[in-house]
Amino acid sequence: MDLNQIKERFGIIGNDPELNRALEIARQVAGTDLSVLVTGESGVGKEVIPQIIHQNSPRKHGVYIAVNCGAIPEGTIDSELFGHEKGSFTGATEARKGYFEEADGGTLFLDEVAELPLSTQVRLLRVLQTGEFLKVGSSKVQKTDVRVIAATNVNLQGAIANGKFREDLYYRLNTVPIHMPALRDRKGDIYLLFRKFALDFADKYAMPAIHLDDAARELLESYRWPGNIRQLKSVAEQISILEHNRLISAEVLAKYLPSDTEAKLPVKTSEAGADYLTDRDIIFKILFQLRQDVDALKQSGSNAAVQHENAPLFISSESVQSHQTDEDQVFNQEEATYLEASDAPANFSIQDVNAELIRKALEKHNGKRKAAAAELGISERTLYRKIKELGI
Repeated sequence: MDLNQIKERFGIIGNDPELNRALEIARQVAGTDLSVLVTGESGVGKEVIPQIIHQNSPRKHGVYIAVNCGAIPEGTIDSELFGHEKGSFTGATEARKGYFEEADGGTLFLDEVAELPLSTQVRLLRVLQTGEFLKVGSSKVQKTDVRVIAATNVNLQGAIANGKFREDLYYRLNTVPIHMPALRDRKGDIYLLFRKFALDFADKYAMPAIHLDDAARELLESYRWPGNIRQLKSVAEQISILEHNRLISAEVLAKYLPSDTEAKLPVKTSEAGADYLTDRDIIFKILFQLRQDVDALKQSGSNAAVQHENAPLFISSESVQSHQTDEDQVFNQEEATYLEASDAPANFSIQDVNAELIRKALEKHNGKRKAAAAELGISERTLYRKIKELGI
């Protein structure tokens, strides 16, 4: 399979030399069992490299499992990776296979590998060296035949110097290094990607595709894109949904870009200068937080009125009191009032509002869910649940 076929199969857009080099290395190394370490900033698309390697390898008919090491609590990471025996810890009511056992004969992708605790790094090193592991709570050595591909957006050399990552594990994982370039270093690809996303969202939401005027395109290509492709896709979706005019000017585009000193136009921020939330975003946040309050009332069965420090910005005292008997009705009425008064699409539901706000929070904090949850004023567990429910 040549590079053009790989790009077509995996939906890769762009012709940047560094991107092509990364794809070519992935193609060449696919036929081996060498460990691969994929590096690059968050949002550059590192997850496509292990997919390319797996699908072009002799293991392509085996299992492919992708694990986000940063999303698994430290107390359960060993059990997730290596499995556990019944009764090995509180809550272990039955034996469980880990990912290394499940992926036997296939490929295991360990994303955010730098987030692994040191104790787990020791276990991982043993598997890479010998193919052997122990389940949690077991003394029986098990064997596995797994191709491991890891990825990180962390400078592992710095992590080693700080004592947070094992040097021997680094060299074992880094047998073949592949670096995915940042979007700002692929300037020739930025507009191509934006057009692709714009067309995708036009098809998804059954609306005409957005277009950029010359000044907007210049701004698009000069912006640094700290969130990389993930951020570019999010911006394309927001503009596609929220802007009535299908021809986007630089002034309009700038409203969707967090402040960046290298952008050619100033970016509108809050008056306090501490955040990039627009007035629309603030209203989204109030809607989202009211939804959480309503859900909490339903679960507790309480008839007490919701109290929220931001409520006066959006909700009248009469509406707060009236939802003692019908929370959903009041929420839907307030939502409808906002949507009617704004330029949001008619079919912009509360699920859309929730998803929009969560995406913005995740984008702002570069995908860090703990920080995003704090920004939204909800627990990290609730954020995980909402991400799953809304398919984000």
